[in-house]
Amino acid sequence: MTTETYDTLIVGGTWFDGTGAPPAVRDLGIRDGVVVAVVDPRTTSLAAGPDTRIIEAQGHWVMPGMVDIHTHYDVEVLDGPSLEESVRHGMTTIFLGSCSLSTIHVDETDAGDLFGRVEAIPREHVIDAVGRHRSWSTPSEYVAALEALPLGPQIAGFIGHSDMRAATMGLDRSTREGVRPTSSEQARMEQMLDAALDAGFVGMSSQQLLFDKLDGEVCRSRTLPSTYAKARELRRLNRILRRRGRVLQSGPDIKNPQSIASQAFTSLGIGRPKLKTSLLSAADIKALPFVIKIMGPLAGLINRLGGDFRWQHLPVPFEVYADGIDLVIFEEFGAGAAALHLADHVARDELMRDEAYRRAFREDYDQKYGPRVWHRDFFDAEIVACPDASVVGKSFGQVGLDRGGLHPVDAFLDLVLDHGTALRWRTTISNHRPELLKKMAVEPGIQFGFSDAGAHLRNMAFYNFGLRLLKHVRDARPAGPPFMSAEHPAHRLTGELADWYGIDAGHLREGDRADLVILDPDALDERLEEYHEAPVAQYGGLSRMVNRNDDAVRAVFVSGRQVVDHGVPTELLGRERTGSFLRVGQRTAPVPARVVGGSRER
Repeated sequence: MTTETYDTLIVGGTWFDGTGAPPAVRDLGIRDGVVVAVVDPRTTSLAAGPDTRIIEAQGHWVMPGMVDIHTHYDVEVLDGPSLEESVRHGMTTIFLGSCSLSTIHVDETDAGDLFGRVEAIPREHVIDAVGRHRSWSTPSEYVAALEALPLGPQIAGFIGHSDMRAATMGLDRSTREGVRPTSSEQARMEQMLDAALDAGFVGMSSQQLLFDKLDGEVCRSRTLPSTYAKARELRRLNRILRRRGRVLQSGPDIKNPQSIASQAFTSLGIGRPKLKTSLLSAADIKALPFVIKIMGPLAGLINRLGGDFRWQHLPVPFEVYADGIDLVIFEEFGAGAAALHLADHVARDELMRDEAYRRAFREDYDQKYGPRVWHRDFFDAEIVACPDASVVGKSFGQVGLDRGGLHPVDAFLDLVLDHGTALRWRTTISNHRPELLKKMAVEPGIQFGFSDAGAHLRNMAFYNFGLRLLKHVRDARPAGPPFMSAEHPAHRLTGELADWYGIDAGHLREGDRADLVILDPDALDERLEEYHEAPVAQYGGLSRMVNRNDDAVRAVFVSGRQVVDHGVPTELLGRERTGSFLRVGQRTAPVPARVVGGSRER
């Protein structure tokens, strides 16, 4: 029996260390936020002191906290630094700054225009939050501002290309065709990128997707600033990432397949350092079912040739909900974008009544071929709520048939005009074939991410995608040979991601910071796939789609302190800082517990 004292003992759990090693029953001793002992209880006992907290974990999984590499919490973190909707599902490390969007350099109005429509975060709340909190003008000051907040999870970050471009050139000039940065503006962006990497950022996020549109009045409906960047600008920024071994996260222009291949091959290091590249993907897209067949082979080819390339993939069905016509997929074709361009709902309704507009919408809808995200099939779109109860549970296509053979577009537009945002419907865009999800789960050229947590609050909820992947693997076991070993998904959601991005997270060994989750595998059930709603105080009580199965997550610890208890945030979460900004290549010490009345508050 050891004579050391511990703040917390976790005993009898099935322990995963985040390296991909097989699990084993172990007892863990935590002191001062660090795992200081991992022992086999059959041979070694850890002694509890008078103040030691003991958690009996028999039959439970004890894993490193999971890593979410793709969120849009950049605004929410300012007024809600607990980020509890992710933490309560076992995510203890959260990445900010995805899709070319960050709040490091732009002012609050430009931030509102960048985030409001693209990420469906109410523009007025973006402007208010960034305006009230902004005390930084450099990446290092931004990091300091984050660490002055009561952060719940650990934070890592990209600097956004659109953020740098808009702040350097102005939002108007940065979103005009044919306008290039001057030599001094290019140099300024390069200085910004270097400063962010000096501050420990994992890299730069960019975006070439052409249906991500700006909000506001001045530049409304233009695409994001990064989409206007040409090859020379991108090469010079990428050169810095190559030289410093950092990551480019990018979203491809799906309407230009050549650009996807070009971005993949840019990862190669022929005659120069390779570029670590993570490219967003909708993966098994219903509209383009053949794409899935080339993803793995393309990544494998690039990496065999000397690149370091990964597809970024959501490992669960990509199901989206919409209130009326408010859904980003409509941005990808002319008629849909024309409606979303109109912020005034009276003008929008007038447009949707116009027969010429309806004809254009029908023409766009009926064009079934060519690159796209949405399958454009209103027979594959279920109405889940409507004041007219007779249509609930039906597709828009079926409603059209019921109404005398209306075209599905007309049935949809009629219902939107009649009920506005009270009409709620859903469809699955991609990742709908379970057998292909299994194949993608083991593909080494794919990494798990793309939750978009913190954005699209009314459209989708993937906060618990890690738990759902674990459920998918566990459910497959009774059916035959498992498609993944138990330790494989645990590694892919934790240490594999942390190691690739170069941050101190994702492991649970002696000497590691005690960021961990205790799961009940028997509660990884169908409740994980249910949707609920919860108000977001930071956005005026706007209702957010959430997943909740509080039985699945027994406990979550950050810096050795319990922030979730049986799926519910503890009083500590968001009241005191437990998380830090994780700087690439640096060990990060646990945030020390506050001393209250002569003892540490746990």
